[in-house]
Amino acid sequence: MTTSAASTFEAGVRYEQDGPVASVTLSRPDVLNAQTPAMWAELGNISRKLPGDVRVVIVRGEGRAFSAGLDLSVARGDGDSSLAALARLTESESAERIASFQDAFTWLRRPSLVTIAAVHGHAIGAGFQLALNCDMRVLAEDARFAMAEVTLGLVPDLGGTKRLTELVGPARALEICLTGRRLDAGEADRIGLATAVVPVSELDAAVRDVTAAVLAAPAGAVAEIKALLAGATGRSYDQQDRAEREAQTRRLRDLAGLE
Repeated sequence: MTTSAASTFEAGVRYEQDGPVASVTLSRPDVLNAQTPAMWAELGNISRKLPGDVRVVIVRGEGRAFSAGLDLSVARGDGDSSLAALARLTESESAERIASFQDAFTWLRRPSLVTIAAVHGHAIGAGFQLALNCDMRVLAEDARFAMAEVTLGLVPDLGGTKRLTELVGPARALEICLTGRRLDAGEADRIGLATAVVPVSELDAAVRDVTAAVLAAPAGAVAEIKALLAGATGRSYDQQDRAEREAQTRRLRDLAGLE
């Protein structure tokens, strides 16, 4: 059964659910899904209301692009969410506001979910970071990434820097962030940013295939594997070996009906 939340459309985000699969679509195609704090607030609302039976979340962009990044008309305006308004806050207030923005992105890293970014067209700045917060990135051949915050004199602050560094290494991540240059799908694939690259016409089918493969695996095993891999870079070999033992013990007890 497919359900949808039409009210989210007003904030530029559309939510739909089909059984254990949720789709979150950025829906401001007239501005290439440029992002606003209202969209981030809605993404945060979705994360808090997400039903417990959802196992896979697919993030998409409507129209010609995944997301052109921060909506500069909002950022350079005179509203409460403008860059100037953020600058006038105290340091702690500014950090708290940015933390609320980050919440719209970082929930995609939950161990209980597998999240897939279906990327076509531009994924710039906040769009790139939204894709980076997902576990997998399936790219259409026309996908283009860029970490463009530096062109505004800013830093990436929506949870993308650690994942980028883990995927491509610190030197390449530094170069990508300092130059703000565009990376096409082919380069993204070569340096480890892409799970797969497919023709534009096959993007939806490729995402469905990945989703089906994830759903074919037991939910408990998927969550344990995701947690194991997510923490691996921060652990020593001995610590990772211990984490594997503990995870396997939990799985064995669960399969035996002892949990």
